Parts: sequence; C-alpha cells; structure tokens
Amino acid sequence: MLRIEMLEVGQIEANCYLVYDEQTRETLVIDPGAEGERIQKRIEVLALKVKYIINTHGHLDHIGANGYLKEKNRGAEICIHRGDSEMLTDPRKNISFYFAGKEIDGPPADRHLEAGEVLTIGTLNFKVLHTPGHTLGGICLVGEGVCFTGDTLFAGSIGRTDLPGGSFPTIIKAIKNELFVLDEETVVYPGHGPQTTIGHEKKTNPYFR
Repeated sequence: MLRIEMLEVGQIEANCYLVYDEQTRETLVIDPGAEGERIQKRIEVLALKVKYIINTHGHLDHIGANGYLKEKNRGAEICIHRGDSEMLTDPRKNISFYFAGKEIDGPPADRHLEAGEVLTIGTLNFKVLHTPGHTLGGICLVGEGVCFTGDTLFAGSIGRTDLPGGSFPTIIKAIKNELFVLDEETVVYPGHGPQTTIGHEKKTNPYFR
C-alpha cells in the first residue's frame, strides 16, 4: 500500500516527499532540498529502505540534501533527467552560487531518467513524465493515483520561467500535454505549497482559463 510523508524543508520551504510501500518499506525520496539530518531521522523512525533519491529538477532547493542522504543510505541512487544533470555538481547552474555560504556541489547522478521510464518500489510503480519549462530537465512522477509535479504545477499556479532553461510556452505545453491528460482525480503533490488535483487545476488554475 502506498504511503506518503511530506516534510517542508529549507528556507525556501520546498516539499520533500518520502514515498514508500507499506509492506516492503522500499522508498523514493523526492526532492530532498535541505535538512538532510531531519529527513534521515524520519527515514530511520519509519524503518524505510531508500531505493531512489529523485530530483524533479536541479535547483538548489530540491537537491541540497542529496549527498547526505546518499551517504546514509547505502545503495540509494540519485536520479534526475539528463537535461538537469549538470546542475547537481555546478553551483552556478543550480543557482546556489548566488546565495552566500550555500553553494551546492553535490554528488553526480547515478541514473538519468527518461520520459516513459517506470520506477518500482515494492508493488508500486511510478512513470516518469518529462515536463520542461521551469528547467530543461524537469520531470513529474505519476502512479498509484498521485502525481509529484516538482516546480511544474502548483495549486493555483505554475513554475517560474524566468531562470536559465525556463520557457513559458514550454511549461504550458508540458502541463497541457503531460499532466492535464491524467485522470482528474489524480492528487497533485507539488514542490511547494498544498496538494491539489488535476481536475481542480484544469478548472481553476488562472494560467489555463
């Protein structure tokens, strides 16, 4: 059975998700942006087995605790789309260079995720959707009635497109073609802010009215 725990981490208050199979305890850690010790404590309290550390994109507030969690969870693979892979190790590209004392030069990706790829934890399956527009390599993960949208789609908003690799027409196209075709009951777990559903966003998101 699917279980999801959300931790709001870091000064930018990014949503980090522990997504796990209740029986096997196999786990995806999605967007561990900061506070690695706090995230790891929950992993240990819940007796989870981290299989993948997933970055929906490569900005600092979604990758900051990658190195800490990889060190603490033997065998866990850091996964990101190839389009954002260099951001993991380049403080200028992940924007951390511009925040004094917070440069992130973390470990490289163990695995490059591709559109259509399926990640499995226990009996649960999640499909990779390539949703560029916020960054070149932005992804979402969909499966088991939920979708983790990173900074592509929020409740009542979309990801900003004014940073390097961003494109307003591209993110709008990605949301329409990859997300708004999903079942309207799909629960959206975004990279910041509260949950929503695909159906609610199709009806009310001001960027699509």
